[in-house]
Amino acid sequence: MTAGPDAEEVVELAQRLVRARGQNPPGEECATVEVLADECRRRGFEVTLEEVAPGRVNLITQVGHGPGPGLLVVSHSDVVPPGDGWAGDPFSGDVRDGRLHGRGSADTKGGLAAAIVALSTIDNATDQPPITLAVLVDEEEFGLGIRHFVRDLSTNSHSACVVVEPTSLQPVVAARGDAYVEITLTGLAAHSGNPADGRNAIHGMAQVVTEIERWHAELAADPHPLCGPATWSVGTIEGGQATSTVAAHCRITADRRLLPGESADDVLGQVERRLEKLALDDRGLSLDLEMTMDMPGFETGVDDPIVDKIATALQAAGSPAAAPTGWTAACDGGFVAARGIPTVVLGPGSVAEQAHRPNERVEIDELVTAARAYAHLFRHATDLGPA
Repeated sequence: MTAGPDAEEVVELAQRLVRARGQNPPGEECATVEVLADECRRRGFEVTLEEVAPGRVNLITQVGHGPGPGLLVVSHSDVVPPGDGWAGDPFSGDVRDGRLHGRGSADTKGGLAAAIVALSTIDNATDQPPITLAVLVDEEEFGLGIRHFVRDLSTNSHSACVVVEPTSLQPVVAARGDAYVEITLTGLAAHSGNPADGRNAIHGMAQVVTEIERWHAELAADPHPLCGPATWSVGTIEGGQATSTVAAHCRITADRRLLPGESADDVLGQVERRLEKLALDDRGLSLDLEMTMDMPGFETGVDDPIVDKIATALQAAGSPAAAPTGWTAACDGGFVAARGIPTVVLGPGSVAEQAHRPNERVEIDELVTAARAYAHLFRHATDLGPA
């Protein structure tokens, strides 16, 4: 057995991954995947590259050739665009004040580096149950990578799954899903000097937005015990042609967070029935609905063996004890759990305080603790019975 994870290795790899960028949109993961593939091959891992879309490739690597379904580890190679408000270069990968800085340092290249270095502590032998790391594209947008990957997954393909995402090293056993709903209203253009000659789609959409806000408030009364309530949020709105023209068109996109067990198709049906009550056709408006993205939530029982194994691994790594918790965010883990594979999310950094923000950063100590916890978990993945 090799030595435990080396802190300098974790930091150096995380820096290179941050500097590789990988913004999505527009889907520029290729440089990050190239760094990952070179690193995994250098460490003696088997590497498979699967093209999901032109220039966008899932990386699958495996350590161990023993019997058994083995453990699946899932992460992603894309990061959200940096946006404005940074104090320096968003892709610097600098280490200052005990933290790694840069877009993706927390979500989730720091955790990915920790997982890869942890894999190096495992004997790549015939008696070691396989540990598979899947680094997928497009997690931050439409989930092209995970949808491609799970096509070959079955209930018995892996004993359990650990998703590397920023959870402040708290084991997340329940997470919300997400769905994007696009709502379009079409009316009739006319000169605004006589608005009655037209059918104003923006006025009708104002009713829709008000109804979504009302619905959001209603959902707050029925929260999930770990994930909180389902939510609605209108993210974009566009419509109209000119100020002096009655708006014949208006479109919004809305984000609907799904509770574990909720179906995106059922939600779309609820939207249709709810909006029918607004009688938009009485205004002369036609309605079109489309679900442009859906990602399932999930919930793993706290008595599942993988939960105990993770608790033991965190304790061995020196992390404070943390009870299994829920997550308001969504991730690729819901797709894996939907195949019947027990799934837990675990990683360094905070999704609420660090991810998707200007000046993203993650504590170096947390990266090292994550690497140690992953290494302990990987070494004891031979038996996913009680810890």
